[in-house]
Amino acid sequence: MKFIKKHKGKLFILLFILFTVFTIYDTYSMESESETEIKTEPEVSEKEEKKEKEIKVLVDVKGEVNTPGVYDLTDNNTVMDAINKAGGLTKNSDTSNLNLSKKLEDEMVIIVYSKSEIKKMEEPKVQCPPCNDACIKEEDEKAKLDTSKETESKEESKTVTGKVNINSATASELQSLNGIGEAKAKAIIEYREKNGNFEKIEDIKNVSGIGDSVYEKIKDNITV
Repeated sequence: MKFIKKHKGKLFILLFILFTVFTIYDTYSMESESETEIKTEPEVSEKEEKKEKEIKVLVDVKGEVNTPGVYDLTDNNTVMDAINKAGGLTKNSDTSNLNLSKKLEDEMVIIVYSKSEIKKMEEPKVQCPPCNDACIKEEDEKAKLDTSKETESKEESKTVTGKVNINSATASELQSLNGIGEAKAKAIIEYREKNGNFEKIEDIKNVSGIGDSVYEKIKDNITV
């Protein structure tokens, strides 16, 4: 008691300091929490927005996968994601007729065939049973075939010997000839469109800009 009475003033000052420190600490803590809440709000909203954009789908994965079954994914996932969810492919699997990058749809059926099953199909890359939603569609193959035909038609402008047919060659093919640039190739095409096909290779000298010197360079590499 004597000690308290003796140091009463000092104790009062100490308690006042402690009270001030605690008050400042509480105020700072509350401000920090408020700032944290403000900063995290946009992050939460972005996550929620992303979830809203994703649509949940159920897909049935069958065949040559390690764990066949029905799996819950989203429409942002692909056929390959669904296969991985089903434990991945078996050693006996063959995905040559599947579009692994195709986005998933609800109630989709994905069948991974075995190598022997693919061999039994007459056209493995075109064959797509209606029950398998992951197959490469016939229209996809048709687009590839159309591209191949276009390439073949361009090649027809050249003979088996590799000579350029000046009656059917494209501008780029004509430019492959020594001494024929973009302007001369364009002139050749315009000439045959206006006057018809060349009857003999010498007729190319009738085209403006193609004289004897140019003809001598290309005569062994052209045909009609």
